[in-house]
Amino acid sequence: MKKLFGVTTAMVTPMNEDGTVNLEETEKLTNFLIEKGVDCLYPLGTTGEMFKLTLNERKQIAETVINTAKKRVNVFIHAGAMHTSDTLDLAMHAHKAGADGVGVVTPAFFTVSDLEIENYYATIAKQLPGDFPIYLYSIPQLSGNKLSIEVVTRLAEQFPNIVGIKYSYPDFITLKDYTKVRSGEFSVLTGADKLFLPALAMGCDGVVSGVSGVFPEPFVKLYQHYQHNQIEKTREIQHVADEIIHILRGGANMSYFKKALELRGIQAGSVKAPHMDIISNDISALETAINQWKAEYLKL
Repeated sequence: MKKLFGVTTAMVTPMNEDGTVNLEETEKLTNFLIEKGVDCLYPLGTTGEMFKLTLNERKQIAETVINTAKKRVNVFIHAGAMHTSDTLDLAMHAHKAGADGVGVVTPAFFTVSDLEIENYYATIAKQLPGDFPIYLYSIPQLSGNKLSIEVVTRLAEQFPNIVGIKYSYPDFITLKDYTKVRSGEFSVLTGADKLFLPALAMGCDGVVSGVSGVFPEPFVKLYQHYQHNQIEKTREIQHVADEIIHILRGGANMSYFKKALELRGIQAGSVKAPHMDIISNDISALETAINQWKAEYLKL
């Protein structure tokens, strides 16, 4: 089964002025990222403002990315939703639309037990085809629920179509423990952009990176040098990547991603309410910081 690896880009969701999804710019963004050399695409996750979109909007974006990618890279659609029935609807739609797999975040906001989390993922895995890959997605600082190593191990043992996990909390102990699941054959990716190189070094398959959706170049270059065992160079690139991660606030405010994409020729538009766009004073500071960073990056 196909898996995520290397530079897996968590895509923003381009919006029109009226708050609807912009499919034309989604096509443009998809092509831009593939042409820049990312390995996989991961639309409609946290970076894609998942819970703020309607089911129909999420399906439209999924179809657009899948059809535009045309199998040039692996496309895994994030299908997690607040209702199990909606998650299944989105996951089944992704399969039918031709996705290479799906990601599913843990239940969010409401506290759930390990048994309830396990049952949630088991329900999804049973109803999807056995050869259709599923990634667990743990982001406990936002969802409020953790995926324990015990639950992940049991799910991986029961369901071959649960092939890996995206872990978006900077906890190296847990990340390391995930790499032991299924005797090391379980796919593990960090969702923390600043931990790309350290995660690779401990045996993870890559990063699911939001910042690479704006500036994929340093992440692609880092992975290329890592594959050639050029460790000193990868350290240098990671340090420079850390700077653009800081400038774009690491995805804490998606309007920074969207404004930066506009500077690159992609009209990603506004963020979905209730969030607000970056204010004018911050736009000037952002442009200055990006230009200074570009000059430094070009020296690599």
